[in-house]
Amino acid sequence: MKIHEYQAKQLFRRYNVPVPEGSVVFSVEEAKRTASALGGFPVVVKAQIHAGGRGKGGGVKLAASINEVETLANEILGMTLVTHQTGPEGRLVKKLLVEAGQLIERELYLSLLVDRNTASIVIMASPDGGMDIEQVAHKTPDRIIKVYIDPLMGIQGYQLRQVGFALGIPGAAMKQFSTLLSNLYQLFMENDCSMVEINPLILTVDDKVLALDAKVDFDANALYRHQELMELRDLDEEDPMEVEASRFNLNYINLDGNVGNIVNGAGLAMATMDIIKNAGATPANFMDVGGGASSEQVENALRIILADSKVKAVLINIFGGILRCDIFAKGIVDAARKTNIRVPIVVRMEGTNVEEGKKILSQAGLNLINAENLSDAAQKVAAAVI
Repeated sequence: MKIHEYQAKQLFRRYNVPVPEGSVVFSVEEAKRTASALGGFPVVVKAQIHAGGRGKGGGVKLAASINEVETLANEILGMTLVTHQTGPEGRLVKKLLVEAGQLIERELYLSLLVDRNTASIVIMASPDGGMDIEQVAHKTPDRIIKVYIDPLMGIQGYQLRQVGFALGIPGAAMKQFSTLLSNLYQLFMENDCSMVEINPLILTVDDKVLALDAKVDFDANALYRHQELMELRDLDEEDPMEVEASRFNLNYINLDGNVGNIVNGAGLAMATMDIIKNAGATPANFMDVGGGASSEQVENALRIILADSKVKAVLINIFGGILRCDIFAKGIVDAARKTNIRVPIVVRMEGTNVEEGKKILSQAGLNLINAENLSDAAQKVAAAVI
């Protein structure tokens, strides 16, 4: 689960990670009041959306006076901000972060991530922070520092110094940097984060370190332990179909293709998407109904997929184990009777009670295309959309 920059900075403050003074606003008048209360100029006016690249898209601007704050707030609030992460459709800006400007000596990059290959937390850092960090990673990967932390041992003093020295932190700021990084690691672990990123982390002219930006992602599977974090969720920033799917505990990701698919099991879903692509079509979604899905979940899965105007055909690929084929077939029939099915549906089922499942489908009077195996299913669904 992603949160906004202003929310991440509120969390940073709780863990004594220094951030600029400022607050979120929802109107031009609020922006002017907040800027005035900061006590000096310049101030920064920043669009709050769940995407990076806001500065390049025109969503982050410096204001040197209260009149400029008014002008910029008018420009950014209500704009559709397009960045490399939003896609061409962009995101509507409904809120701003107004905060004090800083005298920057250097811009650095700092992040913490889960590294599943080594079962560790990796600190990634670079002395070349700022808007073009992706280019740094691509063109000069040797400028990216990686330090691996054993989560059973926790972060050690020598690792704090290792990162600080690699970033060229001056002696006057080393203690503050070490405290910042130690607190950031504590925040990461205690809140079950999947990523914490500061870009840029700045060194000021008076040797202070400050998180000028903040990005935090939480592991959605661990949110049951953090009910207070659920209050930070902004549904306006999420795909409406993905939000709807989450209401029924469906694992759904919206994609750009033309073939909707319903599968039970993440690995089988990935294989299904690959074979759809190999057959010449493109998957419109990832949809895993889970091994123990009920007929109601199956019904809702089909309803959500059919609501997508991009979908020209649907492939249902079920391996009956925990989820029996007859239960799944009943879900398909119930969904078909309640939903306006406007596209071809190809069904491939194998496993527990498969004959009973096929019997339910054949007696339902539905316009379904049966497939003998996964390859046959992919060819038939591709033929339906090409």
